[in-house]
Amino acid sequence: MKNLHRLLPTLVATSSLIATVLTNSTIASTREVRVYSGRHYNTDRKVFKKFAEETGIRVRLIEAQGISLIERIKREGRNSKADVILLVDAARISNAAKSGLLQSYRSEKLEKSVPAEYRDPESRWYALTRRVRVLVANPKIVDIKKIQKYSSLADPSLKGLVCLRKRNSPYNQSLVADQIALYGKKETKRWLKGMIENVSEPFFPGDIGITRAVAQGKCGVGIVNHYYVARMLAGVNGVKDRRFARKVEIITPDPAHVNVSAGGIAKYAQNKSEAIELLEFLASPTGSSGLAGPTYEHPLKGVNTSPEVKSFGGFTPDKVTIEELGLLNSKAIKLMAETGWE
Repeated sequence: MKNLHRLLPTLVATSSLIATVLTNSTIASTREVRVYSGRHYNTDRKVFKKFAEETGIRVRLIEAQGISLIERIKREGRNSKADVILLVDAARISNAAKSGLLQSYRSEKLEKSVPAEYRDPESRWYALTRRVRVLVANPKIVDIKKIQKYSSLADPSLKGLVCLRKRNSPYNQSLVADQIALYGKKETKRWLKGMIENVSEPFFPGDIGITRAVAQGKCGVGIVNHYYVARMLAGVNGVKDRRFARKVEIITPDPAHVNVSAGGIAKYAQNKSEAIELLEFLASPTGSSGLAGPTYEHPLKGVNTSPEVKSFGGFTPDKVTIEELGLLNSKAIKLMAETGWE
């Protein structure tokens, strides 16, 4: 996405990670921290630069797609240069912890900054920003008043009007895990079957594509992360996408499913003290707001105050913890496959 969001190619054997050194050029310091990041936002660099200016610690930023990043770290093993690992989605950070890629670390600062529901009980990872999974609808095609919950998308009246992202989307997997945690496997399967029967278009590769399709009337309602629509409204993707975003309405279920981006200290971190300082900084109100503000995510506490996000109204997170989302990920994927989510 122009001027804000740069998608990097998936890491394969013949490609390499992209690394950047962020530091204050006036500081002569040998202290450094290496960050392996699955977040792909150029604006994160400003936060790392601020950290470097305040602490004198150089930040070596290495970026790649989340799955590729994890595979890279596994291959490197004890030789990995990673100090801090940043990933998006509950399942990805949970799986990284279960795979032994993260080490446990507790601090008063982290426990003060990160609410209990947004951190690992074993202190291997801590959330840094929040994302809300919302419904995007075209009021000219569907009755907004009848679509207030995720379960609404299974209503037979929406036959041929639902657009969904592909099954491999971690955001949808976490949404299904969330519903399993709240309502159980049987009820979630019933919801999935009804929703899939209402799908009108081939499954989409991304949330922006769904928003465009809803705006153009190719379908009436879809499920997206809130910040994608906010970016479109802000003109990040250009004038055309801004027009599309203005044609749709955002419906935030009450309570809403909340996902996160999170970070942890790598198991074989060579610069552990610097890694701890960085993680504490990123989880602090200053760091979390610095990461979330320009990406239209929500910080750990409070909300994104941009006009675009404020126009969506407030939200009440449900009671499902990020740990539960990770634990139920495999069950969610299996259920999605069984009900025909492609």
